[in-house]
Amino acid sequence: MNSRWVLLDEHPQVPQMMELINVPRVIAQILLNRGVTTFDDARYFLKPTLEDLHSPFLMADMDLAVERIHDAIQGGEHIMVFGDYDVDGTTATTLLYLTIKLLTERISSYIPNRMTDGYGLSIEGLEEAKSRGVTLILAVDCGITANAEVELAREMGIDVVIIDHHVPGDTLPNSVAILNPKRDDCEYPFKELCGVGLAYKVAQALAEHVGLPENTVYTHMDLVALGTTADIVPLRDENRVLTKYGLDMMQQTHKSGLQALLDVAGLREKELSTGHMLFLLAPRINAAGRMGDATRVVDLLITEDQKKAAQLAEELNVENKRRRKEDTLTFEAARDLVEKDPVLRESKGLVLASDTWHPGIIGIVASRMVEAFNRPVVMISTTGEKGRGSARTVGDFHLYNAIKECSDLLIQFGGHHHAAGLSIEKDRIDEFRQRFDAVVAARATPADFIPKLEIDSEIELDEVTPRMVKLMKMIGPFGPANHHPVLVSRNLSVVGKLRTIGMEKKHLRFRVRQKGRTMDAIGFGMAHFADRLNDSRDRLDLAYTLEENTFRGETSLQMRIKDIQLGTV
Repeated sequence: MNSRWVLLDEHPQVPQMMELINVPRVIAQILLNRGVTTFDDARYFLKPTLEDLHSPFLMADMDLAVERIHDAIQGGEHIMVFGDYDVDGTTATTLLYLTIKLLTERISSYIPNRMTDGYGLSIEGLEEAKSRGVTLILAVDCGITANAEVELAREMGIDVVIIDHHVPGDTLPNSVAILNPKRDDCEYPFKELCGVGLAYKVAQALAEHVGLPENTVYTHMDLVALGTTADIVPLRDENRVLTKYGLDMMQQTHKSGLQALLDVAGLREKELSTGHMLFLLAPRINAAGRMGDATRVVDLLITEDQKKAAQLAEELNVENKRRRKEDTLTFEAARDLVEKDPVLRESKGLVLASDTWHPGIIGIVASRMVEAFNRPVVMISTTGEKGRGSARTVGDFHLYNAIKECSDLLIQFGGHHHAAGLSIEKDRIDEFRQRFDAVVAARATPADFIPKLEIDSEIELDEVTPRMVKLMKMIGPFGPANHHPVLVSRNLSVVGKLRTIGMEKKHLRFRVRQKGRTMDAIGFGMAHFADRLNDSRDRLDLAYTLEENTFRGETSLQMRIKDIQLGTV
């Protein structure tokens, strides 16, 4: 796989940490890798509680936002929750809608159509709000750069409260309140909440302000776990607490829509993980906005009608299958563009455009292109004289900053370190392609273009015990900034027969031995290693994560292979 294995330094404090909290060496090393150095740190990390969450009123403008919402409720005003069409936006919209619905009937939601409205606050959305008699919009997971749209809303007699986690522009919109921890003047202790995390904080503050029971908001933590995981934000601090408790809440959710979604994904009886959220639930929700109308997602999540929930969940399931087929065709076309063009093959930053690509799936394809070519990628779908793009980055390269350096060529852009979106005039795409490539070439380091695999610790197979595995699970939930611990075991031997598995025989299953201890191993997408492993069955080094595999009611431990190297690294 040609990854660059980076073994994190062995911490000198490992023996002290082992004794301090009574854990095995490997667990002590992993915790120290994550900045856990004291007993209190370890308690917070391994056993977080809801009391560890920060007060929502520490956030700039929270008091203004809550007072305006409460005034609207008391005054019988019509409130609209204006969200985004992705998982973060739809779960955030649902959470605020359900919370405020307890206090007033004059509440509605609006999810823009990706094809006709585009991203964020739009003229179409504002006109719809005016037609409904809305006087207060809660713009969630969008709005932080919508200066012109907020001014238009004011002219229409509509106040706007912005609840957004994206990077602010140089000038903030002139709205009633702006809840965004990334504001320069916001002293909120944690800066990486996503849209649904911010919605949860608003719901917390509103419940406290009006005297709703605390459990009113807690019951929606299942939505927070889903949106937070799907938005690929760092799973540390509050995000980790919310996701950990949210996964437990999802396991026993009373929401008919989530129950139906778990059913179509085959997850109802499984112990849920962030991987299930990210790879099985989130794609089905995103498919609605990518291929059609994401309003159906909010309808699904708020309905109490089980029959309607099952119908809507199946619709999303069908949309997801259609999306996957479109993904494959678009990826193959984009890959061919690069492989057949010598200029693109040498580009440090790829900008690709076509009028045949569905704008709803180019973000997914951009991620696959990053994996294929190990460089930042911007995919643009053009219609008429304009194009809409989605961008993804490689390694530690800061995508938002790179696009910002090209902002004079764009109509609009937004995003963060690892992902961004933009709109552009079609006749400026070539100039943008050249500028973006130059910026990446100037800003990126050679290491950015080599996939990096960080190794938490080397380990002997006889160190893997049931207690170590139990403690490893407590380090979760896993995701960005708290990845599933990657281990390395060296000088292994392949035992018995290697098997290629899966419908297309792309995956590899085998057993390994070290000093008399054997373990099962599975490598997804690694069938191409089979011949080499058969030819060299000894002195094998594996980078892997540990996972429990349940098959026919029996659970066993296995290695999930991240990379394979023959001989000592």
